Amino acid sequence: MIFIYDASFEGFLSAVFTAYEYKCEQPIIVKKEKFIGNFFEEIEEVITSEEKSNRVWKKIKAKAGSRGSQQIYWAFLSELDEIENTLFQYIQHALASSKDITKDYAHPAVLKVAQTVKQVGREKHRMDAFVRFRKTKDAIYFATVEPDFNVLPLNAKHFKNRYSDQKWCIYDLKRNYGIFYDLEKVEVIQLELPASILDTSTNFFTTEEIQFQHLWKNYFDSTNIKSRKNTKLHQQHVPKRYWKYLSEKYL
Repeated sequence: MIFIYDASFEGFLSAVFTAYEYKCEQPIIVKKEKFIGNFFEEIEEVITSEEKSNRVWKKIKAKAGSRGSQQIYWAFLSELDEIENTLFQYIQHALASSKDITKDYAHPAVLKVAQTVKQVGREKHRMDAFVRFRKTKDAIYFATVEPDFNVLPLNAKHFKNRYSDQKWCIYDLKRNYGIFYDLEKVEVIQLELPASILDTSTNFFTTEEIQFQHLWKNYFDSTNIKSRKNTKLHQQHVPKRYWKYLSEKYL
């Protein structure tokens, strides 16, 4: 049986609840936007329910513990194809077991989730390191990113702690949402951004900010020893897909 949900984590948990409600041991859980069906499949469109998702999440935390529940959430943020079905198998195993299953790598779902969490963790740490803010005319420090995985929810705490004295926004262009800190709390926002937002333009950013970016670029160039350049090693530490968001690269 196929369960279609709205792509939110709460929607996924609601789908898990519904699958158990239908006593379906091998469901297919898929985002509505990715579903391509045919006439021979039995389909259930899941309505996201805060009550149902909370019940499932509470049960998962009780059985899988903080490590297991964190692994489920991080793996979900990977957005990999069929990750929902792997997570359902992981949850099944956790709920049926009387002991910690987070290191039971003999189980295919546990191994896959652990590998996925490692990938998501690497991307999260890269975002912590590679985000570059630019000061807008509204005195907001603004950055754009396009991470491979949906890691912004994991970056929020790091940036809130590090830049607690200034307003900032990190916007995921790939998923069309961002996180905004207003000196008190971090909230999720959606904006209509012009294509030119990546330009070093004074239409959006202060003149001082553009000057500072050029100064930083010049410093980067002057301290770079060309005779010792190792492009392969450099790309291992700073993958090329991030370069267009680094001021020392794109100016």
